[in-house]
Amino acid sequence: MAGCCDPRGYDEVFGDGFARHVASRYRRRGLDRTARRLVDFLAEDDLSGASVLEIGGGVGEIGVELLRRGAARATTLELSQAYDDPARRLAEEAGVADRVHRAVVDIATSPDDVEPADLVVLHRVVCCYPDHERLLGAAADHCRRRLAFSHPPRNPVSRGVFAMENALFRLRGREFRAYVHRPQAMAEVVTRRGMRRELAHAGTIWQVQGLTR
Repeated sequence: MAGCCDPRGYDEVFGDGFARHVASRYRRRGLDRTARRLVDFLAEDDLSGASVLEIGGGVGEIGVELLRRGAARATTLELSQAYDDPARRLAEEAGVADRVHRAVVDIATSPDDVEPADLVVLHRVVCCYPDHERLLGAAADHCRRRLAFSHPPRNPVSRGVFAMENALFRLRGREFRAYVHRPQAMAEVVTRRGMRRELAHAGTIWQVQGLTR
């Protein structure tokens, strides 16, 4: 997803080369540990007939895994088409290409362009978006059953790391910025929309929150 609503800043950091790298890493290693935790939470219920909405999903590997576990269809939203070819190849290799849909949409600014889904997931996305309330609010509004998202912890170390990264982006003339939002504030955005938190995993680098309708 983007650090701003302008996809140009996003493409500067997450372009074609990054997309190919992510797809290659997934082929070699499968999901990372945090993504597996997200998938396990979303798959706790019977997935038969379930729809998946992966916001800022990159090459769509989380959607692919949920389809393998029984979900019926998956939609991946991105701000760039750079991921489309690697994502298409991954879906074809997994035998789920006919159940995958991709769209270049910012759900925070164009929520009406996105259909609701049973399961909604945002992996390493909220920290790349300046307005966490708008993004997570739109995600919750589109969720019928389970929502899960990952984010960095908010502490002096993470804030310092992100500050250094943003300083490098500025020096290189890039528009992209990363953000360390307050975990409780993010959860409250979703719970105010009628969901309850059932998972709060406090990892060292990435934390996971899972909520149900």
